[in-house]
Amino acid sequence: QVQLVESGGGLVQPGGSLRLSCAASGFTFSSYVMSWYRQVPGKERELVAGFTSAGGSTNYADSVKGRFTISRDNAKKTVYLQMNSLKPEDTAVYFCNAEGQSYGLGYEYWGQGTQVTVSS
Repeated sequence: QVQLVESGGGLVQPGGSLRLSCAASGFTFSSYVMSWYRQVPGKERELVAGFTSAGGSTNYADSVKGRFTISRDNAKKTVYLQMNSLKPEDTAVYFCNAEGQSYGLGYEYWGQGTQVTVSS
């Protein structure tokens, strides 16, 4: 019953902000590396922001550096993506991703995606 349930997407004007949330269940959240991806129609999914380890440093796509911030709250089993100074080119479906290992096996999970639309 692994689940990654996303929320917080919506319509926002250029320059505005949104905070995406991804609530996890069904696995040991604190042991998994969390990240955010996005995808637009006709293009492949791209990494937006992520942790380099379960509790380590972060990395960001060049296009969002200085504007987006990824964070996690292990007690709440939730990962966040704070998006500031949004641009129309940020419009996409945003996906939450979890990657980890259990008993020597690798696992990867995806959220259902949440739409972010930046438009005036």
